[in-house]
Amino acid sequence: MGALDLRMARAPYAADAARSRGRVFAEPPSRSRSEFQRDRDRIIHSSAFRRLAHKTQVFVPYEGDHYRTRLTHSLEVGQIARSIARSLGLDDDLAEALALAHDLGHTPFAHAGEDALDALMEPYGGFDHNAQALRIVTRLERRYAGFDGLNLTFESLEGLVKHNGPLLRPDGAPLPVHAKRGLPSAIVEFNAAVDLELSKFASAEAQVAALADDIAYNAHDIDDGLRAGLLDLEQIGGGVEFLAEIKAEIRRLNPDLEPVRVVHELVRRLLTSFIEDAIDESGRRLAASGAASADAVRAMARPVIASSEPMVNVERTIKEFLFENLYRHPRLNRVRTEANEVICNLFHRFMKAPDEMPSNWARAAADFEIGSRGRARAICDYIAGMTDRYAILEHRRLFDEAPDLR
Repeated sequence: MGALDLRMARAPYAADAARSRGRVFAEPPSRSRSEFQRDRDRIIHSSAFRRLAHKTQVFVPYEGDHYRTRLTHSLEVGQIARSIARSLGLDDDLAEALALAHDLGHTPFAHAGEDALDALMEPYGGFDHNAQALRIVTRLERRYAGFDGLNLTFESLEGLVKHNGPLLRPDGAPLPVHAKRGLPSAIVEFNAAVDLELSKFASAEAQVAALADDIAYNAHDIDDGLRAGLLDLEQIGGGVEFLAEIKAEIRRLNPDLEPVRVVHELVRRLLTSFIEDAIDESGRRLAASGAASADAVRAMARPVIASSEPMVNVERTIKEFLFENLYRHPRLNRVRTEANEVICNLFHRFMKAPDEMPSNWARAAADFEIGSRGRARAICDYIAGMTDRYAILEHRRLFDEAPDLR
């Protein structure tokens, strides 16, 4: 029997690499790759992407070799995004590029590091990982002779910034999530030069990347929580009815299956359920929308890529279960406290003595006065780019006492 060909013709509402809105700095086209393939490859070859290998997803690297890092999570999100995009006739290269790039702006130590930096940067505009990703791909990566950043296409840049939805109301006012502080300065400044249409949705491919992130996050955190012994199969079965039903089906079909295989089968079936539901619901929405172009998708009043209402409820239940039983587990809370100490100590030390940083970062910070917004942002860029282990090593170099986050 021949191999099954799952390729589909591109739908009219798919982003079209041949009609991209282009790059900030004009470049000749590639002889072998589409514009979105070039974006994906630039992301993969970036320094920020490599550093994700040593940035925490949920468990710090010391916990073991088999837990997900930001890098492995991003690769898994990329696989899910490709599958969904291809099934819907979208540009799977753009969806994959955005999935791989969605965590570029994250700090060391997962959300503990982000929360710490955001609090430290409160007087200077705060910290937002999506805005940091934009800074990375437009300013901080320095790989090319003709420009800073990666010079990604408009479609990739808008997807990085808006994959979770518009940032502004149609009248230009910030949405509630940004009402208190306003939009992050990095987004405001870049948008002044390149209009990212912040009151509109991003492409369907960007929406796919966002949904793929949610799907991967829930399934794989269950997997890692079970591996770490912070969750157990009985607890999961009792806490989430949907998972209990999957587990019962596995046991019915395979009554003697060893526990480790039960876990893998549970996660695999959970992923399949969410992915297939996303394809079905998104297909219904796209068909009902009548969208005949990527711009028509952007102008919609609601996302065209989504889970069905029953699966949204399942996801909500799983998230509540994970917050209660995993993310706030005493073992992770202790690591979170120590990670906060590392980030805070480094930030205050560099604000007073920027020459303690590597020379290129020291020069960037020294261009601004002590206590200024510019100096704080330069130090924030340096710390946000650190891997977990580098942050710990820097802390040990500068302070007599250093948490080991074990």
